[in-house]
Amino acid sequence: MATSAADLLFRHPARAVVIGFALMVAAGTAGLTLPVATTSGASAGWVTALFTATSAVCVTGLVTVDTDAHWSVSGEVLITLLIQAGGLGIMTLATLLTLTVSRRLGLRTKLAAQAETKTLTMTSLPHIVRNIVLFSLTCEALAAAVLTSRFILGYGQPPGRALYLGVFHAVSAFNNAGFALWPDNLMRFAGDPWICLTIAAASIVGGLGFPVIFELLRGRRCRHWTMLTRITVAATGILLAAGTVAFLAAEWDNPKTLGPLDDGGKLLAALFTAVMPRTAGFNSLDISQMTHSSWLATDVLMFIGGGSAGTAGGIKVTTFAMLAFIVWTQFRGETHVNIGYRRLPADTQRQAVVITMLSGGLVAAATYTLLLLSPHPLDQALFETVSAFATVGLSTGITADLPAAGQLLLVALMFAGRVGPLTLGSALALKTRARRYDLPEEQVIVG
Repeated sequence: MATSAADLLFRHPARAVVIGFALMVAAGTAGLTLPVATTSGASAGWVTALFTATSAVCVTGLVTVDTDAHWSVSGEVLITLLIQAGGLGIMTLATLLTLTVSRRLGLRTKLAAQAETKTLTMTSLPHIVRNIVLFSLTCEALAAAVLTSRFILGYGQPPGRALYLGVFHAVSAFNNAGFALWPDNLMRFAGDPWICLTIAAASIVGGLGFPVIFELLRGRRCRHWTMLTRITVAATGILLAAGTVAFLAAEWDNPKTLGPLDDGGKLLAALFTAVMPRTAGFNSLDISQMTHSSWLATDVLMFIGGGSAGTAGGIKVTTFAMLAFIVWTQFRGETHVNIGYRRLPADTQRQAVVITMLSGGLVAAATYTLLLLSPHPLDQALFETVSAFATVGLSTGITADLPAAGQLLLVALMFAGRVGPLTLGSALALKTRARRYDLPEEQVIVG
């Protein structure tokens, strides 16, 4: 029997995820090129539309134009919808639609949604997808309520405008998108804990990952947590604390960042700045005026990213933590990698190494290419490529100045960073081949 196009497409569910995101980017690009999407009434160029649509669907936040000044209300609403769709996952939304219409799932739909949501079993998938959507909307509604109240009471915004700002930034924060409706992003709110802490909290919750969030909501004791939850929570706390200390040390006396703030304001701004490289992408400090030490610290935090199966990007904190445990095990001379009272499978270790190597190689190649395409120095080019690949959205201010080829390079990086190097590679592979024999071992000198 001949293989149909549908069978070939869905033989590996990761391929459906890649194609789903590509179609959403294409649809968003088409929508943003319409004259009604811009404030001027003129059609946006296809490069600008493609860049913005990719940044929204891939929940990145890099922009080449001022979001509020360039895009009309219709354009901003479309961007919000693209952010929401990208955050929840194209396959998650497709599964929810299937549940609504037919009340049952086919095997292909289950496999496709499982690949996107990272669920470990398919039997509970309908319940999990419903929880994902309900939890996401609830978190966004809570964040929007706090932000809307603050905009009304603290800044005198009319209720309608305050609600619009609250909803837009709540969706952007929970989905780790980093889009803002002010030219300076959130710099004008650097000393406002209501704004900064609400957006930071929404970004952290969205970036932890749905499996971790659901387990935390069950109220189980720490010793009963799964390895995924233990690693994610511990690594997230350590990275947030380390990032806050690093930014305080590097920017304390910088007159263009933390310098003018009081001690409380400095701590708030440093904490907010440490949260955002987890791929949230907002900034309350001028990134272009930060020290080179802070740029390097941000590069590291962006590359690591947030939790698995959430709205964050990067190689993920779980991958980073597993590599750390692998190194620690090697130093101790042990044969198995143990985390707590559990052993880490060998195939999971290989996946962590592969993801890190592919990601590092892709960032290095993109940085080299961007240096050829633009006059910007290495530190700024590296910052830009890491931000794009990790779907963060922070920038030193060079995004709009890049040539069209450089912006298209960032588009490719954002897309690859969202679907994941390993997912993208497996989607392009026609099939996996299992070797039916083992070769004899031979030792090789390392180091």
